[in-house]
Amino acid sequence: MSWISVCNVDDVNEDQPKAIEIDDKKIGVFLLEDNFYAIENVCPHAYALLTEGFIEDQNVECPLHEAIFDIPTGELKSGPGCRNLCTYPVRVEGQDVQIQLN
Repeated sequence: MSWISVCNVDDVNEDQPKAIEIDDKKIGVFLLEDNFYAIENVCPHAYALLTEGFIEDQNVECPLHEAIFDIPTGELKSGPGCRNLCTYPVRVEGQDVQIQLN
C-alpha cells in the first residue's frame, strides 16, 4: 500500500481536526499530543461527521447522538455507535500528513 498526502501539518490542531475524502471514504485527521490519527469520519449509527464533534482527552463525541469513540484506536466507548471505527496508518513526511488506505 502506498502513502497518500492528505493535508499539511498546519491544517490540523487539537481543537480543529481535518475532514478529508479519498475514493469516497470520509476520513477525519486528528491531532492529539503531537501525534496524528486518521479515523473513519462518519458515525456508524447515523450520518454525522465526527470532525464536527466534541473532542475531550483522546475521545471524540458524535455531534448527533453522543456516541463516544477513542481517536487512537477507533474503539466505541459508549453510546449508540453500533461498532468500532476504521482507523488508518498515519505518518508525517516533512510538512505532509500521509495516510494509508486499508
